[in-house]
Amino acid sequence: MLAVYIFWGSTYLAIRYAVESIPPFLMAASRHCIAGLILFAWMRTKGTPLPKLSQWRVTVVMGLFLLLGGNGLLVWAEQRVISSVAALMIGSVPLWIVLVDTLRRGGKRPGWQVVAGVLVGFIGIVFLINPFGDTGSGKEIDFLGAVALLFAALSWAIGSIYGREHHAELPREPLLATSMEMLGGGMGLLLVGTFTGEWNKLNLSTITSNSLLGLGYLILFGSLIAFAAYTWLLGVAPTPLVSTYAYVNPLVAIILGNLIANEPITPRIIFAALVIVGAVVLINTEQMLKALRKNAA
Repeated sequence: MLAVYIFWGSTYLAIRYAVESIPPFLMAASRHCIAGLILFAWMRTKGTPLPKLSQWRVTVVMGLFLLLGGNGLLVWAEQRVISSVAALMIGSVPLWIVLVDTLRRGGKRPGWQVVAGVLVGFIGIVFLINPFGDTGSGKEIDFLGAVALLFAALSWAIGSIYGREHHAELPREPLLATSMEMLGGGMGLLLVGTFTGEWNKLNLSTITSNSLLGLGYLILFGSLIAFAAYTWLLGVAPTPLVSTYAYVNPLVAIILGNLIANEPITPRIIFAALVIVGAVVLINTEQMLKALRKNAA
């Protein structure tokens, strides 16, 4: 749990440094393609059979939603928004999952506690973005960056629900499925980076050591170690415990952003963090109680 808390919580700051001198989509493509190849090769050396074409289809779709849409928009937004704010916005993914799951055909109807959590959470997001505040004060959050983060969270939610609905079609080995998602999403990021002209902006001689360290950290600790820990935890630990990463990661990101990168912790960020994280806790508590009641029955 500490690996998931700290490493995933610190990836937001690592992304900020990585995109300082590496174009965002190409940086994210490098991260996920390299990590995906390492994981895939490792699983093959353990004797894992080659995945079927149908399994590739499901994992690639998941990778496009989770890593191209979710992570790709996040890294693009971190050129314009500080890492602590980005972490808070992405921390709203559980709110989007409830909303998407409710609106889709055949979706689940949430209880009052979940509805309250979603409403409170989105109030916290609006307060954080402050779209009606005075511009030019230096305290406003970049609008395009905020919009990109909202769509990133929405894309991650769609990918999560898609994966849940097609769980039976995924490879039995979770790490193999993860590697395939990374490869699919990484190739998608590579195509987007190519079509948006990022190769022309890439200058190897101007890449800073901070960016290289950030990219290396994302590959090793963010993708390989943290993903492996998370996948292992899903099989051996209670789901409510594992899900706590959703509201611990933003707090870790806020603290590290302030200590290492001198990112400001304003009263607005503190209040929004309490509201958004509290809303996620409210939603997770309701879902945990529902699961306990189901098991008891």
